[in-house]
Amino acid sequence: MKRIARCVAAAMAVGLAWAAGAGGPAEAAAKKTFKIGYNVYIGFMPLSWMQSSGVMKKWSEKYGVDVQLVQINDYVAGINQFIAGDLDAVGLTNMDQLVMPAAGGVDSSLFLITDYSNGNDAIVSKTAKSVKELRGEELHLLQFSVSHYLLNRALALNGMKLSDVKTTNISDAEITAAFVTQPAMKHAVAWKPMVPDMVKGAKGSEIIFDSSKIPGEIMDIFIAKTETLKDHPEFAKAFVGAWYETLGKLKAGGAEAEPVRTALAPALGTDDAGLTSQIDTTHFFFGAQEAADFLTAPKTKEIWDYVRTFCFEQGLYGQGADSVDAIGIQHPDGSVMGSQKSVKIRIDPSFTKLAAEGKL
Repeated sequence: MKRIARCVAAAMAVGLAWAAGAGGPAEAAAKKTFKIGYNVYIGFMPLSWMQSSGVMKKWSEKYGVDVQLVQINDYVAGINQFIAGDLDAVGLTNMDQLVMPAAGGVDSSLFLITDYSNGNDAIVSKTAKSVKELRGEELHLLQFSVSHYLLNRALALNGMKLSDVKTTNISDAEITAAFVTQPAMKHAVAWKPMVPDMVKGAKGSEIIFDSSKIPGEIMDIFIAKTETLKDHPEFAKAFVGAWYETLGKLKAGGAEAEPVRTALAPALGTDDAGLTSQIDTTHFFFGAQEAADFLTAPKTKEIWDYVRTFCFEQGLYGQGADSVDAIGIQHPDGSVMGSQKSVKIRIDPSFTKLAAEGKL
């Protein structure tokens, strides 16, 4: 999964293009087919089984809609399709919701959290045994991605700043081979499935920090344009219902989980052991109540503050933003973090709460 925060200016241009071509209320009211995009990543891949098993179709029929789950091989392209209006919802990280749709002027709502990274993202080193030993060192990573965010948080927790290290950009497609074959490349930040290959391929290398040290901060979520969600809550109800039915089977284990696991492993390009490894470092919200509690917790507000501060300091709000408060984030209790006049992110746990109450 290319979990990257791309150029805000480009995102804004696409967002404006969407706004210019969007249909009116009458068109929205008539809509019955909804496309939800997702990328190949452990937190989203249960959707492949939801589609092939007929679970999504069953829930779609219950709500009188046609929800189509579309696998997008290019993560950034998928988000751009969402911004442009070609997708009604999309899976991405919380950080990317902020620096792509939100910074591009699109008002979107988080209506489902699937999981958070709980060890999938990591700093790998051939020489250092701790984060403090990275002072003055060069680290290779995909800049302005969640890898960059992870490094920033690791340094902060150890009394350091990004200015205490040097970062060099490298694509996720290149990082594994480069780390394994280039002796001069001593430190890198990446995510699974690259991390295990890096540790295994570069003798003496080890993980010195991972996302389990910052639980909940790298979220995998699904968002929809707020207007779409308001006009057509039925598509979100169908999707969330299908999601929790699928996770219920995965959580049950044994024979009930076998069809799901059998589908997930090859879809992720791995075997059952590899699938287990990825699940073990992913905190799935198997229960809807747990997910609702997380979205409404005071700690989650703190997480959003960490994320927005990092994004603003890295210039990911765009050149016109002069404050971290330029973009408003509305929390479930109605409070707004940032601009009251420019709310572009709304955290909506209502669908998850309906699932928890058995009302879907």
